[in-house]
Amino acid sequence: MTSDRRDKGSHRIPIRFTDADDEVASNADDVESVDAPIEDEDLEPETYNSADIAELLSGTDVEPEERTGGPDTAELIATRAELKRVEAENAELKNNLARRQADFENYRKRVERERSETYNRVVADVVTKLLPVVDNLKRALEAEASVEGSESDEFRHFLSGVDLIFKQLNGVLEALGVKPIAAVGEPFNPHIHEAVATEATDEFEPDTVMQEIVAGYRLGDKLIRPALVKVATRK
Repeated sequence: MTSDRRDKGSHRIPIRFTDADDEVASNADDVESVDAPIEDEDLEPETYNSADIAELLSGTDVEPEERTGGPDTAELIATRAELKRVEAENAELKNNLARRQADFENYRKRVERERSETYNRVVADVVTKLLPVVDNLKRALEAEASVEGSESDEFRHFLSGVDLIFKQLNGVLEALGVKPIAAVGEPFNPHIHEAVATEATDEFEPDTVMQEIVAGYRLGDKLIRPALVKVATRK
């Protein structure tokens, strides 16, 4: 039994004859097909032949040998399209994750840097107020050391206590990360030394620190106070 297709709108509608229709068609040689208005919801699923599939797949990335299939080919195309969509979505999610990780790492580093700077600033302020006390203790010990032998035992014990306090205070400064600046015997460095006097001598090389007048201190890379020094010059 033969059938013909007529286009209605965007649908290709197959027309099939029943056994009863055969008798009518046999008596009317000029009857080839029957056109009748059909509602869209009554249409049967549309079928495609090889030519239809090839036409639908023209301009796509489907291989030519795959364009002659039927429903399997259509399902393959849909699967490939979904795969591409999922791959694109996955790539976008990975890029977003990488950006979020970079943002978080930058934030963590910035917080660590700001916390370190705040700590150093607070410690430097406290140490700046303590350094005059350290200087006075050091001067007292240096002055009393010259007359210690002529003093009584009680005074020497008192002087030992002062020396212990001086050492403990320096230990606290060291625990905070504060370190004295090397001076005597070091080349003069205007970034950490402040020359308050010079002296021509053969004992030291020119531009060498020959005496530390007031100790300098630093906290990491931060200079708290430069060392006040005497610098040797060429004789």
